[in-house]
Amino acid sequence: MSPDAEESIGAAVPAGRAEAGDAPSDDAPEGVPLVPLDLTVVVPAYNEEHRLRPTLEAVRAYLRADPARWGDWELIVVDDGSTDGTAGVAAEAAAEEPRIRVVASDANHGKGHALRQGVLASRGRRVLVTDADLATPIDELDPLDKRLTADGDGAVIGSRAHPDARIEVRQLALREWLGRLGNRLIQRVAVAGVSDTQCGFKLFDGAQARAAFAESRLDGWGIDVEILRYFRRSGWPVTEVPVRWSHQPGSKVRPLDYVRVLVELVRLRAGRTPVGRTPVGGTPVTGAGEGTGAGRGSGDLRRNRPHPRTDLAVAGLFLLFSLYLYKGLWTDLDHAYLRDAGADQDQWEWFFRVTADNVSHLRNPLFTTFQNYPDGVNLMANTAMFGLSVPLTPVTLAFGPHVTWALVLTLGLAATAVSWYWLFARRLFPDRPSAGRWPAALGAGLAAFAPPMISHATAHPNFCVLFMIPVIIDRALRLCERDARVVRDGVLLGLFATYQIFLGEEPLLIAAMGMVLFAPAYAVARPDVARVAVRPLLRGTGIALLVCLPLLAFPLYWQFFGPQSYHSVLHGDNAGNSPLAFLEYSGRALFGNEETADALAMNRTEQNAFYGWPLIALAGGIVVWLWRLAVVRALAWTAAVAALLSLGPRIPVPFTDVVLPGPWRLLVHQPLFESVIESRVAMICAPVLGALLALAVERLRAGAEESGPEKASDAGSAPTGSAATGSAGAGATGGLGTGLVTGLGTGLAAGRARNRLVGLLAVAAALIPIVPTAMPVREREEIPPFIAEGMYRSYVSEGETLVPVPLPEPGSAGALHWQSATGMGFSLPRGYFNGPAGEDRTGIYGAPARYTSNLWRDIRFGGEVPEIEARWRAQARFDLAYWKAGAVVLAPQPNDAVLYDVLEKLFERPGKRIGGVWVWDLPPRWTTNTGATGTA
Repeated sequence: MSPDAEESIGAAVPAGRAEAGDAPSDDAPEGVPLVPLDLTVVVPAYNEEHRLRPTLEAVRAYLRADPARWGDWELIVVDDGSTDGTAGVAAEAAAEEPRIRVVASDANHGKGHALRQGVLASRGRRVLVTDADLATPIDELDPLDKRLTADGDGAVIGSRAHPDARIEVRQLALREWLGRLGNRLIQRVAVAGVSDTQCGFKLFDGAQARAAFAESRLDGWGIDVEILRYFRRSGWPVTEVPVRWSHQPGSKVRPLDYVRVLVELVRLRAGRTPVGRTPVGGTPVTGAGEGTGAGRGSGDLRRNRPHPRTDLAVAGLFLLFSLYLYKGLWTDLDHAYLRDAGADQDQWEWFFRVTADNVSHLRNPLFTTFQNYPDGVNLMANTAMFGLSVPLTPVTLAFGPHVTWALVLTLGLAATAVSWYWLFARRLFPDRPSAGRWPAALGAGLAAFAPPMISHATAHPNFCVLFMIPVIIDRALRLCERDARVVRDGVLLGLFATYQIFLGEEPLLIAAMGMVLFAPAYAVARPDVARVAVRPLLRGTGIALLVCLPLLAFPLYWQFFGPQSYHSVLHGDNAGNSPLAFLEYSGRALFGNEETADALAMNRTEQNAFYGWPLIALAGGIVVWLWRLAVVRALAWTAAVAALLSLGPRIPVPFTDVVLPGPWRLLVHQPLFESVIESRVAMICAPVLGALLALAVERLRAGAEESGPEKASDAGSAPTGSAATGSAGAGATGGLGTGLVTGLGTGLAAGRARNRLVGLLAVAAALIPIVPTAMPVREREEIPPFIAEGMYRSYVSEGETLVPVPLPEPGSAGALHWQSATGMGFSLPRGYFNGPAGEDRTGIYGAPARYTSNLWRDIRFGGEVPEIEARWRAQARFDLAYWKAGAVVLAPQPNDAVLYDVLEKLFERPGKRIGGVWVWDLPPRWTTNTGATGTA
């Protein structure tokens, strides 16, 4: 056992994580028995100041009552970083009873960590672990002890699921249901045949318990499963005994803990060997790929252990930051609208709602006529994001599409950051997984929250919810390994790519471009690796295609050849980045200026560069500093080429009239690439810069370790004399040499410390200016009662549309919100989507223009009002007949008085004021074609 645990009886001592090789010490302090004890009772406690004292008194009284039965015993209380008076209660009890010992942790690590500390500090031939609430009374120790005596060794555990168990006070039904569900899952994946692994009353053979806990690695509630699994795999018996149990108020188990147990089960199921623990036998155990561990100090082994708490902390920080970004949405979900989203929030909420409606009514999810009636919308050819909109259908139906919108943005952005963190920690620091975690977190934060990602996070979840991209990259990298499992990894790669298709095709295409740029650059830098990787990579990619294509055959056919399909999308001539955009800050950056950024981007949702000159300069410095690393050279090439491609087919030279041809002109008319907004290719730079940053920060951290005092003293102990030198001279020269080398070592250490400080300041100077600020929101327009209260149903029959004035279009799509927020009760003409135009079916935003829709739009935005005569009335009849209009609705808006006059002249009658809007109910003659002109 650790020296900390060997303090005098009754003293509270700090206890770090106990090492696997810890065992009872022979040099115990005064008062600690040197012989093994008969029984140790371990009680983990966290913030138990009110329940701990009665529990300790009950245990002590029970054991004192029958000294012949229980012999020499000890009671170990593990204070797991409590913030209340738990430590004081335990100390008082220890002062009164010398057989009570206290082990204190410096922070709250979890039940698993506390039990590990207590068991590894124990001396008992048998070890009982029990919860601090004593939900299972201490007198239930008797049947457990008798059964363990009969078995000889192993574990005997209390069971609430046994038919003879007595549940005197039940917990909530939901907790019982979750417990039963969890136990079934545990039996299937970890400990078959054990019906209640989580009861906190277990008796173990002492030596076996210490061996099992020494090998354990989980710190949370999953420790019970891990220990029982260890017993089973070791061939030691595990027996369940029925017990009495009563639910106690103040339980520390929260709903999220069930999820944490599932995560820990996944880690157990993965079967990774613990790194850095020494079994009782004394042989070091190392993880895969870590070598034998010989020659490593205990500090190195400790750093290389998995740190689930660090991972959870990083994930929590990412989630908190994502919540901060969208705090405006979450504080007023019903009325908040992202200010810079344009009409995109209305569009995305409509996508979520129409998908939920299609799924719930078992309709084709790839098509709808709720928008752009009667032609409809090809949803597969739009960004409906089926990979999330379909599974989130229950959320959309229960809480509304505005809640789904907020969830997708918030959780998706955080999940993307976690995914990059996982990839960077796994791939950039495979030999130093623990040391590289915080550098990986910093790099992942840049990859997920970089200015381009935040720009899209305003309106385009398909371009900021990218959690599958790192997973796909990792699976492709697995195919490059010498011992790759080509079939398995190829199948998974195909499945992952298929799912990403249903999240966003363009991000996958851009990610594939980044991988295609990186691969040859790394192959040139490491031809030895390339020779090993090329065949399994090609085979695995082929298998991925064989998996992917059959699954996607029908959806892709529908997208490219189905109704309302198109072959490309027109984005205009200014879709490339300006070279200056890489050096400026985005509008959402801490140091950014919206006017400056607006002048260099298509709009506020397409600020696809804007990394800022300090970060660009820092990245250049990192590349120069770490140029010797093949991965750095490949990353630099990838970022440089991606940035160049993002400038578009024509590159304007800043501050001149010179325009140069850009390499994008080679791709601009190629299939798939013709629909890509080329400025988005610069988004490849975000994870590249994140990887470079992680590598640099980890090197700075490693350099700090190397410059510690022990390294300076090592430098001073180097040989400095010569065997040919006389004794006196040798002594003088040796002393001088030692002093010089020691001074030099100290100077080098100080120099490294200064360099590290300068490096970290440079990182801060590059990142602080681009830290994103919270998304601004505005008040959403109220839905008129005519729509919200369903009054429209009296005017719009089946097969007819409701026609708002002006009609919804990419610049103004509030009527889509009318639909999505009220249950998709009516169809609309036109709208905001991608669809075909003309005989060549070129993709455009919205529907082809019609004269009547153009008239209403122009008047709404201040255009000239023409004289309304018979020709305009005939055209209106023609267009309304095409739209199958049942009613025309004019809601309050700017220029609504002028629009009302025009409508009154078109229909030759006044409208009806109903539910806050003007309504014109159209008789059948208005829905009959008149021979007027079609599209404008």
